[in-house]
Amino acid sequence: MIHKSYSISLSNLNQAEVPLAYFKNINLNQQAIVLAADVGGTKTHLALYQVKDGQLFQLKEKKYRTKEQPSFIDMIYNFHPKKSPVIDSICTGVAGPVINNKVQGVNLPWEINGDEIGKELKMDAVTLLNDMEANAYGLAALKETDFKTLQKGADVPGNAVIIAPGTGLGEVGLYWDGTHYLPFASEGGHCDFCPRNELEISLWEYMHQSYQHVSWERVLSGPGIYDTYTFLIQKKGQMVPEYLQQQIQSGHPAAAITQAAMEGKDMVCKEAFDLFTRFLAVEAAQLALKMKATGGIYIGGGIVPKIIEGIDLSVFNRGFIQSGRMDELLRLVPVKVILNDKAALLGAALYGAAQLGK
Repeated sequence: MIHKSYSISLSNLNQAEVPLAYFKNINLNQQAIVLAADVGGTKTHLALYQVKDGQLFQLKEKKYRTKEQPSFIDMIYNFHPKKSPVIDSICTGVAGPVINNKVQGVNLPWEINGDEIGKELKMDAVTLLNDMEANAYGLAALKETDFKTLQKGADVPGNAVIIAPGTGLGEVGLYWDGTHYLPFASEGGHCDFCPRNELEISLWEYMHQSYQHVSWERVLSGPGIYDTYTFLIQKKGQMVPEYLQQQIQSGHPAAAITQAAMEGKDMVCKEAFDLFTRFLAVEAAQLALKMKATGGIYIGGGIVPKIIEGIDLSVFNRGFIQSGRMDELLRLVPVKVILNDKAALLGAALYGAAQLGK
C-alpha cells in the first residue's frame, strides 16, 4: 500500500523555486521503485520512492550514522532486505568526487562503487552523483517556504551556485543555458582559504601547523568552527568554560560553540560564530563572481539551516559585498538558505527516476 503522506507531483514542482522544467532529462513519466541515498561524512539518509502517474511517493526512509556502518551495500540490505520488493533504480548522492561511477570521499570510511552495487543487486540503473549535484537537482522539488532569503537581489536569469558547509564543504554550479539548468560537480571546497586581515592570517598559520594545506573546508565546516574557536581561545590566553568543555567532549563541539554564541553565553564562541559567518559570505561571493551567478546563491548543508536565526546579517552582508569594482554585480545576486534537509535525497530520487529507460 502506497504511503501518500509525502509526495511530489509535477504540478507542485512547476511552482518551485527552480521549476522541474528547468532541468533537462528529468521526468516522472515512469512506473518504478527508486532507492535514493544522501551519503555524508556524518550521516546517511536512505529513502524508497514509488514513481507513479507523474508523482513521486515516499514509501519509507531511515537515517544511519555513516561511520558506524561496515559498507554502503550493508546499509542498503539493512534498509531494504533481499526479500523486499524489487528496486528498479538506485541513485546515490555522495560527499566526494565521483569518477567512473565510484567514489572514496575524504570524510567517508569506505568506497562506494556503483558497478559493484549493480552486480550485487542484479540491476543496471545504479547511478552515483556528487552529493551537491543531487542537492542541485533537489531544488526542483522544493517550495518557496523551503527557503529563507538573506539578500533579495534582482531578477536576472543566469547561472546559480550551492554552497553547503557541514562535516566538509560542498559546492556545485548550475549552468544556465537560456532554457535549462545543467548542474555540474565541483571540489571547490578544497581550494585554498584566502585570509584577508591579520587575524585571519594568524588563523591560517595556526591551521597550517596542523594541516599544511588550509582549504576553505578547514574553516567553513563543523570541524572548522571548533578549530577556529580553539585558535581564538589560545590567542586570547583563556580557558574553555567548564560547561562548554563538557558539551564539547560529548562529541558535538561545533553545535556546542554555535549554541553558546546564539544564547550570548560566551564572547569567544560569538567571535568564532561571526568568523564562520564572514567566511561563508566571502566564499559565497567568490563563487558568485567566478560563476557570474545572477541566478542565485543557495546555502545548504547541515549547519546553516540550524543556526540561521542566530546569524548576524550585518556580518554576512559586509563579507558578501566586499569585492571592490564588482560590488554592484554582487548586489544583484539573490542569496537564499535551503531549509529543507531532504534536498539532496529528493534530487537523487528525481535523477534516479530519470535514468530508467535510457
